Amino acid sequence: MPEFASPDAAGAELAHVKADTLIESLPWLKRFHGQIIVVKFGGNAMVDPDLQRTFAEDIVYLRYAGIKPVVVHGGGPQISKMLDRLGIQSEFRGGYRVTSPEAMDVVRMVLTGQISRDIVSHINEHGPLAAALSGEDAGLFEGQKRGVEIDGEVVDLGLVGDVVGVNPEGVVAQLDAGRIPVVSSVAPDIDEPGQVLNVNADAAAAALAVALGAAKLVILTDVAGLYSDWPNRDSLVSVIEAEELRSLLPSLESGMIPKMAACLEAVDGGVAKAAIIDGREPHSILLEVFTQGGVGTEVVPALAH
Repeated sequence: MPEFASPDAAGAELAHVKADTLIESLPWLKRFHGQIIVVKFGGNAMVDPDLQRTFAEDIVYLRYAGIKPVVVHGGGPQISKMLDRLGIQSEFRGGYRVTSPEAMDVVRMVLTGQISRDIVSHINEHGPLAAALSGEDAGLFEGQKRGVEIDGEVVDLGLVGDVVGVNPEGVVAQLDAGRIPVVSSVAPDIDEPGQVLNVNADAAAAALAVALGAAKLVILTDVAGLYSDWPNRDSLVSVIEAEELRSLLPSLESGMIPKMAACLEAVDGGVAKAAIIDGREPHSILLEVFTQGGVGTEVVPALAH
């Protein structure tokens, strides 16, 4: 008669830990089932092959858990690399890339032709799930040119703009078909038909989250979250109310301002929660969505005191 080895104590304990982890996710599975979560993909996760893979796994997991993920992306490092390769000069003024028509051609090529396709390809390794959309498709985003004020003077940034309108029907159609939309952050110029603008991907993700009535916005970046006393690593803020963040915004490090402003825009527009998380951590999206503590910094409307 064959002998069957009973699982050792360590193995049994590990199994219980796994079960506890799954059960911890239950309230969040119930909360977000059938809801839209917009994820802004950026930072190191966009250029690290291992993080690209784990990001795709997280997005597919959300989809099969009954959530409707929507991915929005930019691509600053890849755009800079391609401009350098083509010998096209690119400068930054006030934190924004000055975008000439020649540079805009490269922006469109890299965002819609390279990065979107790469993300779709990684997701579709798990099945025919993802579809690429540009902010130009069916007029998804409406853009308007913007300048930036430097030392009291407004500087022309070329083909750089803000998202001033969203027509989400194309994204909704993909979601209704069971697909994962992957959206690149360019927008037709409402003042100049035929012209396309380079828009901030954080702001585009926030505007889309509001237009879709998303339950949550998640922004991946290269820091653990918002610090109340940077560089003190112990000062990481887990949850912050919108009004407190609004008062802090002008004093933040310049790279964090557009990300936290996007979180504010989302919450102000009716999205219940917006979070900044560290995209350098594998599976950070699953940790943020499905665990009690989450990771990073979550922005919420005023809490009941």
